[in-house]
Parts: sequence; structure tokens; C-alpha cells
Amino acid sequence: MKLIIFGASGTIGKQLVLQALSLGHSVTAFGRDKTKLQEFTHPHLHFFEGDVLNSADVERAISGQDAVFCALGNGRKGIVRSQGTHNIIRAMEKKGIKRLICQTTLGAGDSRSNLTFFWKHLMFGWLLKQAYLDHELQEKYITRSSLDWTIVRPAAFTDGKATGHYRHGFSATDKTLQLKISRADVALFMLTQLSTDEYLKKTSGLSY
Repeated sequence: MKLIIFGASGTIGKQLVLQALSLGHSVTAFGRDKTKLQEFTHPHLHFFEGDVLNSADVERAISGQDAVFCALGNGRKGIVRSQGTHNIIRAMEKKGIKRLICQTTLGAGDSRSNLTFFWKHLMFGWLLKQAYLDHELQEKYITRSSLDWTIVRPAAFTDGKATGHYRHGFSATDKTLQLKISRADVALFMLTQLSTDEYLKKTSGLSY
């Protein structure tokens, strides 16, 4: 498939690029600075240097793609995730592209109940409050769209290989989670959504 990855230079985005290419997909890596991906070379990898907050850039980059992956980081002013995703959604609807797979965070929406006191009140209630609110608004834009969306809500990121051994789709009251997941496994799970409708227009938590 022809895939575009927004946030391609981030830690999840880089994993998405590498794994998508290994699966034989054609990948467009969207970012403000292509030198951040200069270590990647592949005949099926294309770079689009642009600003996700610029709707014209997003629209040009998205033309002709089969599916869209969103792994935007916090970036400037704490609005990049929500406003960038809003631009992506509008461009997809305009171009008739339906499939969106977006990474947000465990703790958004009803999954807030999965969190410990530390994550709920200290991290997302204080230290990462702006990022958390940005994810909340990001999810609202997605769920109100006409797209065939899947929202993936991973726990705290760790390093490590893609194992495929993780938990997903657990209830919002599950308190047995490790509340961590490798970046490689996040990317693996997101790419797996291309071949299943299990979480079509649904959210899924992701954790060990």
C-alpha cells in the first residue's frame, strides 16, 4: 500500500517507517526537517518536507495515499497533535482517503481509569497536562470525522524490539496493566490495523 506517516521523525514515527518498508509498503515520511531521517534510505521511501500546521502542505502530501498514519509529537505550543490532526482529517475528507490510524495515549477518554494515581494526577494532571489535553482534543476531532479511523492508545514508551506479545482492547477498569509498551510494538500494532477491522471506528489501549 501507499502509506503516509505524519510525525515520521519521532520515536514512534521512525519505527512505523522502518516496519512499513520491511512489509513492502511504499512510504511517504512527512516532516519539517528531512535531515532527521537522513539515516534511512530505501527505494520505496519518499520524503515530504512540510508543516502539518499548514493545510496546503498536508493536502499536497496526502494526495494519492491509501492510508494515513499519525504519530505526531508535542512540538510547538502544545497544539501540534490536535491542530495537525485536524488538518490531516480535512485533507483526507477532501481527497476521499478514508483510513486513518492514529497514536494518542493511554489515559485519554475512558481509558483514564486504567491509570495509576501517579499517571493520572502527577504526570497528566500536572507535568504533561498540556500534552494530555492536546491528545483529548485530537481524539475529539478524529471521532467526529467521517473517516474509517482507529485510535491506538499506548502506555508509556520503552525501548526494545517488536515482540507482538502485548495486551490490547482491555476494559477501562483493568488495573493489571504494566503501563508500558515498546515503541517497536506500538508501531507493529498500528501497522497490523491495515489488515483488520477489529478496531474500525474504535479505540484500543495498548500495554504489556
